[in-house]
Amino acid sequence: MAIRDIIILPDKRLRLVSEPVTAIDDAIRTLVADMFETMYDAPGIGLAAIQVAVPKRVVTMDLSRKDEEKQPRVFINPEIVWTSEEANLYEEGCLSIPEVHEDVERPERVRVRWTDLDGQTREETADGLFATCIQHEIDHLNGVLFIDHISRLKRHFITKKFTKMAARRAAE
Repeated sequence: MAIRDIIILPDKRLRLVSEPVTAIDDAIRTLVADMFETMYDAPGIGLAAIQVAVPKRVVTMDLSRKDEEKQPRVFINPEIVWTSEEANLYEEGCLSIPEVHEDVERPERVRVRWTDLDGQTREETADGLFATCIQHEIDHLNGVLFIDHISRLKRHFITKKFTKMAARRAAE
């Protein structure tokens, strides 16, 4: 296992649409193990493979609190197959947009289908933080960031800030 670098806005790879996983092999298992190590180290509750520069449809998640036993979950080729009409507002953040938090409105409940590490198809209805997090991570797999769900003006200021920071780092 290894901690991988998390790519940060304005890295253009964050806008890539990730490719489906066609086989759950040692490379995917290693990726998942590295993603968990990276996510826990960050620390975060969810991570899409594209955030560690791997354009594959893989998500890791653990919604347990710090004082609880870890509950790691893996979603391979996840897809939302149903959304509720009711919406929920939740303050979101992102490991690829550090220290930025904004209220995002998303469907309150979703039905998600995915493949697990054993190759089994799973389906579950998600609500609360689980629903918000899985939608956020699936967005990543489609090249969408949580800031795409906020006002154009706020998104512009956030993008401009991260573009300036990247330019300063490149000049060093």
